[in-house]
Amino acid sequence: MIQPTENAAGSVPAPVVDRTNKRAITKDILDVQDFNERIVGAYNDGSAELGLPADQSTLRSLIPAGTGVLRDFSYIAPEIPLLNSTNCVACMDCVTECPDTAILGKAVPKAKLDAELAAIADPVEREHYAKQFAKTTKFWTTYEKKGKEPAYFGIFIDPTKCKGCAECVDACGNHGALSMLMKDTGILKESNRTFNFYRKLPETPKDYINDKLLSDMMLAERSLLYVGGAGSCMGCGEGTALRMMLAATGFQYGKESVGIVNSTGCSTVYASTYPYNPYLVPWTNSLFENGPADAMGVRARWDQMGWHDKKLWVVGGDGAMLDIGFQSLSRMLASGMNIKVLILDTQVYSNTGGQSSTATFKAQNTKFSVHGKVIQGKTERRKEIAQIAMMHPNTFVAQTSCAMSNHFYKSIMAANEFDGPAVVSVYTTCQPEHGVGDNLAMNQSKLAVDTRTFPVLIYDPRKGTKLAERLSLQGNPAPKEDWYKDPKTGELFDFIMFARTEGRFAKHFDKDGNPSPLMLEAKQDRLDNWRVGGVPTAYLVMGAVLVCTALVALQRVRSFSRSAGRSKSGATLAPRRRAVGSGRASARARARGISPRGGRRKNR
Repeated sequence: MIQPTENAAGSVPAPVVDRTNKRAITKDILDVQDFNERIVGAYNDGSAELGLPADQSTLRSLIPAGTGVLRDFSYIAPEIPLLNSTNCVACMDCVTECPDTAILGKAVPKAKLDAELAAIADPVEREHYAKQFAKTTKFWTTYEKKGKEPAYFGIFIDPTKCKGCAECVDACGNHGALSMLMKDTGILKESNRTFNFYRKLPETPKDYINDKLLSDMMLAERSLLYVGGAGSCMGCGEGTALRMMLAATGFQYGKESVGIVNSTGCSTVYASTYPYNPYLVPWTNSLFENGPADAMGVRARWDQMGWHDKKLWVVGGDGAMLDIGFQSLSRMLASGMNIKVLILDTQVYSNTGGQSSTATFKAQNTKFSVHGKVIQGKTERRKEIAQIAMMHPNTFVAQTSCAMSNHFYKSIMAANEFDGPAVVSVYTTCQPEHGVGDNLAMNQSKLAVDTRTFPVLIYDPRKGTKLAERLSLQGNPAPKEDWYKDPKTGELFDFIMFARTEGRFAKHFDKDGNPSPLMLEAKQDRLDNWRVGGVPTAYLVMGAVLVCTALVALQRVRSFSRSAGRSKSGATLAPRRRAVGSGRASARARARGISPRGGRRKNR
């Protein structure tokens, strides 16, 4: 379902090439204004259910870009965020983490805002709008010290897009700039007026957008390529990941330089619910199993047309990338084509009701791995797609979290810059299936990193020829330790701690809080994954030990062959016994500081 890339402003003429005589013909493929008024309008007022006549958009499965902006969610939740601008520090965390583009920020130069406010005749109204802005250190004090014009900073809530998840309040944290307020007719009317005032203000000037502060990217309108209006759940982690991916790509290259192929899943259901479309970029839906294959076709055609610089992203979840679509993904990575992959890792089949996938954690309770007397949740280990992707030639790989915005943005930007296939696997919460609150996407995503549940990493083949040069685990807390321990409280951040916070693991704890045997196995699984595919001092040392051990063993075989001679048949005789300290097991032992003969080695 590739939508026209114009917004909801008017008709979309598209050049149609007659391949017979090469004449360029211009035809209207879709009347956007008619679509918005007649079709979207009918859905908004409820009359669509009485029946709409068939039209070309339905026949062609076309939805104009950005129709989601016309969708109204103000009736969904009883509460809406309220801003206390005096506490705002312009960190942009609330804007970044909102999955629905319901909260936006803007920096306005002092002279411009003063003029806009002065033009408002009503003093009460003028005062109300003035209270939406703060004099922050970031945009006011810093610029004053530099002798430049300072800017006011404001946060604005769109009541038609807000679903009341309170994710923004949780992201704000101790700043206390946001709180939830009960809705009524007066509150909604005032919120709409305030947001309309935001829309009338000019875009944040580029002088106030610091390229080094990646969270500021969403101050630029070219980054706002996900307009909201998607039918995702309250607080959906996938929505945040999609917004952030598009923000980084749009900020770098603009909206005309990106397209999306989306494998079937939650992200296609809520993002293409007729007639609403949250994207301002070309987007198409494929089957579960062939998103990457479709992307290969799009990429080949784009390259034929000379569109080499356009960024093509293929998006999918657990099933589309780790299970039924894994073959297609692996084939695409092996092709070397310049295609980027965003894996929305929810560790469960969210779209079809919460079934187990190969991304599901050990011990997790799902509909395909039910916790019962005989089997207590999933007994298999989780498939680590990032590590598998790293083994494909010349492939950029990142494993990241929306809660770590800098790491996420750097991963996306590096993937876009990489000349070849790139995979970005992002931890995304599914509130209903994980059993967490609607407001906890950021909290759980960060906790997943801190507890080694989902370590972050960046694997960049451009950094060198060796694994140690290519792999970075910057961003993980205490990377030289098995588990992170809070230096102030001494609290241990392990997988058991993470599991206690989510409903999908609740049955693994008895009335006294003791974990089940399978939960302890799951904890060990996460630790093994961290040691083998995570900790640099273990992972890289292990690799070095394995290489050195192999070389030593080879040298010993050669020496033995020279001393022992050859058999009558001419074949080299094998050594009678394996050298002590060689092999994979002893390499693991050495990486962990354990003697191959048993017991822990002394530090030397």
